[in-house]
Amino acid sequence: MLKFYADVHKTKKNGEGFRITYTTDGITFRHVDSFGEIPAGPGDKLFMDTIPPQHTDGSIELLRRGVEVYYLRRLTLIEKIRREHKLPKSARGDIKALMSIEERWFRRVTEDFLVLRRMILAYRSLSKTHQQLLNKYRALSDAEREVLKPAISSIEKQMEEMARQIAEEAGRRYPSYNGLVELLGIGGRSSALESLAEVFTYAEWSSWHRVRNYFGLWDRDRRTHYHKTKARHALETLTLSIKGYRINGRDIEEVLKTI
Repeated sequence: MLKFYADVHKTKKNGEGFRITYTTDGITFRHVDSFGEIPAGPGDKLFMDTIPPQHTDGSIELLRRGVEVYYLRRLTLIEKIRREHKLPKSARGDIKALMSIEERWFRRVTEDFLVLRRMILAYRSLSKTHQQLLNKYRALSDAEREVLKPAISSIEKQMEEMARQIAEEAGRRYPSYNGLVELLGIGGRSSALESLAEVFTYAEWSSWHRVRNYFGLWDRDRRTHYHKTKARHALETLTLSIKGYRINGRDIEEVLKTI
């Protein structure tokens, strides 16, 4: 069994191109353009900093070859380790930092996770564009708003269709998803269906304590801080769809317990 460590870095300023550097020993480094080109086989493990959605198919190819694929839960760990070990800020420096991080800080992925994640990221991109258009719409005159309305309507239709596809895929890959849709009473509500799929996909359901912490559902005081993640936002959106407005932490926790 071999352990591969890889760093994925951008090759262009616009972020469209990526280059993968990998090693097994921290001495010899090689470069590839796709995860599928990494010579890992059944039983081998691949640890990396991140999996860009553009490399989903390459990652799935490795999984189908019997390779265990992991990505780092917190990218900030690389900077911390790099600073502690006085490693250079480079692909090789980041890989050496990865090699110093305990395996528990990596998340093992499945094909189901990667496929749903790619679709969810596409939905998030549409949602971000939609919000930007709405913000511009509010700042325009009545005449200018008429020009923007078709663009907003088009984005909303795309979001509706993508949410439908996500719900169908989640139901096919996670049998319990359809049961939850019925239990929560959200059938036919595209935003809620997408949010449930997002919560279902990103959380790791190994224990209630771990899930609760992942969504930031713990007692906090002035000394604690929680950065609201996109998954937490999805959980809140789902809770709003079920409970209505003016939800609180207890409402969110109740929905999460049901899931």
